[in-house]
Amino acid sequence: MPLRAWFARRVSAEEAAQAGPSRIVRLGGNRRLRDAGLSALVALGLFGPIIGLQTLESPRGLGLHARPLQVLIAVACVFVGRVAWLAWRDRVRHPVRTNRRVAEALTHAGKFIGPVLLVCAVLLPFTGNRYYIDTAISVLIYTMLGWGLNIVVGLAGLLDLGYVAFYAVGAYSFALLSTTYGLGFWTCLPIAGLLAALTGLLLGFPVLRLRGDYLAIVTLGFGEIIHIVLLNWVSLTNGPNGIGGIPRPTFFGLTFDMSGEPGTFAGTFGLEPNRLQLFGFLYYVILVLALLTNWLSLRLRRLPLGRAWEALREDEIACRSLGINVTNTKLTAFAIGAMFGGFAGAFFATRQVFISPESFTFIESATVLAIVVMAGMGSQFGVALAALVMIGGFEIFRSVQEYRMLLFGIGLVAIMVLRPRGLVAGRTPSVALGEAQEIAAELVAQGRG
Repeated sequence: MPLRAWFARRVSAEEAAQAGPSRIVRLGGNRRLRDAGLSALVALGLFGPIIGLQTLESPRGLGLHARPLQVLIAVACVFVGRVAWLAWRDRVRHPVRTNRRVAEALTHAGKFIGPVLLVCAVLLPFTGNRYYIDTAISVLIYTMLGWGLNIVVGLAGLLDLGYVAFYAVGAYSFALLSTTYGLGFWTCLPIAGLLAALTGLLLGFPVLRLRGDYLAIVTLGFGEIIHIVLLNWVSLTNGPNGIGGIPRPTFFGLTFDMSGEPGTFAGTFGLEPNRLQLFGFLYYVILVLALLTNWLSLRLRRLPLGRAWEALREDEIACRSLGINVTNTKLTAFAIGAMFGGFAGAFFATRQVFISPESFTFIESATVLAIVVMAGMGSQFGVALAALVMIGGFEIFRSVQEYRMLLFGIGLVAIMVLRPRGLVAGRTPSVALGEAQEIAAELVAQGRG
């Protein structure tokens, strides 16, 4: 082979390798129809029994009623949507350049949207609507959990499917210390975080050499082990009966008792006792904890430790060759992420007053992981936005109870198709010479654990 031809082939191969996942295969009209037809066939297999068959009561018992028209409409929507998506995707000639512009626009928009959301969050309790306050508390809890898991998954690239274990350790630590020894919330909060961090270290040591799917399986098993221990260690955790009578937090020693006597919040400030005072205080507590978690995460990312996490996510072998202690880097990621989960668990326990193992199942880990992935790996603003969409948006469809899960699933699929790397997928370098330019998601490694 001539040297010039070999060199040209080598350069084209390197360009294709650099394009990576951003390289898009153009499809002709016939291939689009064939692809859309295959998608419609899969939709027919899924929607046929789910939508096409309806159980109805009859004098002889339950019977099946066929609904072919609904199935036909659903399959047609999938076919048309797939054709439209392929046509739109093929029009994007430079996906990396386009996604970089989108990422820069979202980053600049976040500088304005973030303060607006913060002001709205501060003023929310003044609406006097308990439903809004309860929903916002749930959103903030999952936001705090997402920021904690974002350190492990988004920054360090370690896929953790058992994050609910640290959430449970924090909740049960506060519940046991408060009900057994009479300690208050503010005394138990740092203890719960430290115990959760210690649990993170215990998980980190056995999985130091594991990557990818193997790491995910072990962390999943760890979460299930914690759940089983909570169920069966009856003498300590009270088993499936749970722990009740967990005290509420106090405001500088003032309780939120409805009696209005001296020593209570209402009695001290001469206010009429109201349950909204308690829920407003709980809301501001979790808001401060969430903002503190966000501030610490941003500060840690700019420190050498945070840059070591990102180096570990990009390439562990290169990270070792640079002299970075991979063992300490992984352990600190597990410990600090677990500590934030423990703080959120302690607040969950004081908010609910009662906890049981059923509150800490795998679905909680899956929900938090979905928030982190949908947000965009490593994006703090994206996590808050994804938690607002997933937890708050789920409440919007409560009026259409029958179709809520369907609409919610369609929304998630749409986000994954249109923004496969997350809502805020771009990355800003932690350290840059001069002005830091946004990095497109296709040029950022997602981590292999």
